[in-house]
Amino acid sequence: MAIIHRATLNPSKLELIERYLPVQPWFTKDGSAPPEMRGAYRFDDPDGEVGLETHLISHGGKVYQVSLSYRGSELHGGEDSLLGTMEHSVLGTRWVYDACADPVYVSALAAAILTGQEEAQQFVEVDGALEPRASSVTVKGSGAPGSEVPSVTPAAPVTEGSVTSIDGGELTLLVNRVLDPGTPGPENSATLRGTWTEQEAPVLLASLSQG
Repeated sequence: MAIIHRATLNPSKLELIERYLPVQPWFTKDGSAPPEMRGAYRFDDPDGEVGLETHLISHGGKVYQVSLSYRGSELHGGEDSLLGTMEHSVLGTRWVYDACADPVYVSALAAAILTGQEEAQQFVEVDGALEPRASSVTVKGSGAPGSEVPSVTPAAPVTEGSVTSIDGGELTLLVNRVLDPGTPGPENSATLRGTWTEQEAPVLLASLSQG
């Protein structure tokens, strides 16, 4: 369950993403229009400390996947993956990272793929009560509930082309930075697929291999 606070953010998430994208090798800048948010989905941190949110951004006819982690303090060794800090009117200063370098996100992604999880349920806090909010992106892992999830000790992510590889020890995760709506991915592989408005056919978001 993800609790969304009604808060002001300075800078906004989109402002941080707009600064981050142009310096990524997998991003193609098109001067015709600024990047636009298409939707987002979240995973849960079992400890409730780290926010895990993945944004789908459209720009120049492409859809980019930008996974972020939000922390209340700095991530040790995460300097190269820091997008910046933002002031959250409820939670205070938040350090925002490329989530592929955050072990909490890597573990959550692996669990989602291997156990067939969906995106976290979202609730908005309104006058002390929690009201459900539908996710603008729905995702589902290909695995089965109750499947074993190995302990993940991720190395620094490595990006080649438009795919980021994360060596987690007993498993390797591949995160697609540029999404191809026409490629759902092999049916027999361990994957995370998603749909969003105007995209009814599941799209390959990430995959996993073990051994």
